[in-house]
Amino acid sequence: MGKIGRNDPCWCGSGNKYKKCHLEFDRKLSMFRSMGAEVPTHGLIKTPEQIAGIRESAKINIAVLDYVSEHIKAGITTEEIDKWVYEQTVIRGGTPAPLNYDGYPKSVCTSIDNVVCHGIPSPDRVLKDGDIINVDVSTELNGYFSDSSRMFCIGEVSPEKKRLVEVTKQSLSVGLEQVKPWGFLGDMGNAINQFAIQNGYSVVRDIGGHGIGLEFHEDPWVSYVSLPGTEMLMAPGLVFTIEPMINMGTHEIYEDEHDGWTIYTADGKPSAQWEIQVLVTDDGYEILCY
Repeated sequence: MGKIGRNDPCWCGSGNKYKKCHLEFDRKLSMFRSMGAEVPTHGLIKTPEQIAGIRESAKINIAVLDYVSEHIKAGITTEEIDKWVYEQTVIRGGTPAPLNYDGYPKSVCTSIDNVVCHGIPSPDRVLKDGDIINVDVSTELNGYFSDSSRMFCIGEVSPEKKRLVEVTKQSLSVGLEQVKPWGFLGDMGNAINQFAIQNGYSVVRDIGGHGIGLEFHEDPWVSYVSLPGTEMLMAPGLVFTIEPMINMGTHEIYEDEHDGWTIYTADGKPSAQWEIQVLVTDDGYEILCY
């Protein structure tokens, strides 16, 4: 990209002069870059038009998860959840982003108990009393992507599982306290990790969150076991997911060698995850999808 003159149209497409739009923004990026920080490219900074498109996609994603919340119960199969997600997404004009993504065969991920993530819906898996399940929904609408997940407790769940689910949800608020413009993703990740450890849990290290908006998965990769002052700079306009996977036991995991997708805890103990999609703003953050 060539050098932009102060009176040239801004690179963001706003139509405003560069000096009135992103000149100071770029000076800040340059300052942090000169200090050795990892800074986002212009392509990762979402414009107002793009943010509006992501919000519309997110409306569908939220509505689909609301539908799941109203209907999920013991006795249904995870295949039925997949059918709900597909139908409820399509009737609202969207497309389930996971379907056929890198060969993934379903419209949603359904991860139960010791399944950390990427659980594949099946007609053979019937929800039963005492299960905890993560339903991870992702939507594409007019080229814009949204992504969020929720945990559900089926029937009477043990106090130990219920606490894991609650603490994992609380960890999102702990992380959000560190989402500040010109802060670092590592500040957020470290806060979540310390909170999980304080509660006797561990955070999965090998799988994290991601940038999202114009593609299903974009930079940056988001760690939840990072150090303060590390990882990418949270510049206004950056959109990413906060989705820590918190385990009751060890942080170690393994992938199902048969389906190539399902991730399990190494010790067979339960795991929980909640996911939100966040926009960094000039004065804090906006939760786009939950």
